[in-house]
Amino acid sequence: MTLFNIWDYVVLTVIFVLFIVGVIRAFQEKNKNVMYSMLFAVTLVSVFMAIFSIFIVDKYTKHVKLYNLRNSRLLSLERIYYSGIVKNVGNYPIGKVTLEIKLVNKGHVIGSVKGGDFYKPSGFLGFFTSGLGIKKSRPQTVVKKFVVARNLKAGHAHQFYVYFEFPPYFTDVSQFTKLTAH
Repeated sequence: MTLFNIWDYVVLTVIFVLFIVGVIRAFQEKNKNVMYSMLFAVTLVSVFMAIFSIFIVDKYTKHVKLYNLRNSRLLSLERIYYSGIVKNVGNYPIGKVTLEIKLVNKGHVIGSVKGGDFYKPSGFLGFFTSGLGIKKSRPQTVVKKFVVARNLKAGHAHQFYVYFEFPPYFTDVSQFTKLTAH
């Protein structure tokens, strides 16, 4: 769950006031069918506005930066380790910082990956061929998400360290990172 700041409370208060005005207007309606329709519509619009406003306020008030991102492979365990520092450069606290790491095998571009590596058997075919030693599919993209910091106050930094299994068949790897504050 996201940490609320003053802007979240201001926006939610405005939406709540609009909801109350809509409910009052609905109860002033003489026709019961129209009144129920108005109550449903006001409730639905208010809920959607509240949900979207939280995401919008978070996008414009919570800023985090990534510093000193390093990676190293431990070949004996076929793992890759990432370490770095995340810093809250905004003026409001952040509830959760998520790091997404995407590894893309560029071997298929230079032709070192065979076409069979992209074939993924269907459930029906996999049921009958699972015990025959037929080669499994090899994904050419690996995406991992990690929560690297929680309750990060404004101006504070947090060091992190994450690892995951590295596919041994990757030959030439491109990496992409994405940092998200919630």
